[in-house]
Amino acid sequence: LGFVRSMEAANVKTRDDILFVATVGEEGPGDLRGVRHLFTKGPYKDKIKSFFSIESGSVSVITNGGVGSKRYRVTFTGPGGHSFGAFGLVNPMFAMGQAASEFSRIQVPASPKTTYSIGLVGGGTSVNSIPVDAWMEIDMRSEAPVELKRVEDRMLKIMQDAGEGENFARSTKEGRIKVEARLIGDRPAGSTDPKTELVQITKAAIEAGGYQVTYGWSSTDSNLPMNLGIPALTIGRMAPDKSGRSHSLDEWVDVEKEPMVKAMTTSLSIVLTATGMQ
Repeated sequence: LGFVRSMEAANVKTRDDILFVATVGEEGPGDLRGVRHLFTKGPYKDKIKSFFSIESGSVSVITNGGVGSKRYRVTFTGPGGHSFGAFGLVNPMFAMGQAASEFSRIQVPASPKTTYSIGLVGGGTSVNSIPVDAWMEIDMRSEAPVELKRVEDRMLKIMQDAGEGENFARSTKEGRIKVEARLIGDRPAGSTDPKTELVQITKAAIEAGGYQVTYGWSSTDSNLPMNLGIPALTIGRMAPDKSGRSHSLDEWVDVEKEPMVKAMTTSLSIVLTATGMQ
């Protein structure tokens, strides 16, 4: 909105039309649903020739690589029972604990960067009951689809093996452990070649703002158009080193006016240069 007002106040005209979009559902279970709708179902489908996602990161970083991700909710179910009276029956929580332990030891390459994590866990009804179910939500990411698939396949086998291992270790007379792995997120990978005109324009505008350009990979709204073959980049709107510890309880941001305004001005200049300011 600030960009639009600045353009109106300065009576700025551009060669190409600029569509400003406030997307929803980029993070977590949203699974890029806003930008996914924009490019695959919305009225502007097949009409967008390039795309910028503007995030809260450093204006000096050009994110031209889209990290792909797969997310699963894995649920272990069993017969349940009293923690004392039914002791010896299979326990979904034990199966999940074993699965989590094995999952934590998957070997991944340093390059292309490939990662995995368990972000949420839950289950059970009371401290004195063998749980009927236990679940965890898993995030796996990679710069390379082949590596992401390798981790995904390994994870799925680990989950099933953990369920079978619990069925072997304890009594199944009241029922067996069952495992359900449900895909809850699929963010496609992609990239925009640094040699393309869009990247070169962006680099020039950032350097004109007095910043030193770096390139990077991340998982953002740009993943979707990149995967569709549409030139796309994610750019920041803050001065370098003015934020840190993202997605933690001590995440921080410095909103000092002068460096913030300068960075946002640079971000706007990138968009205007790419669309041909007249």
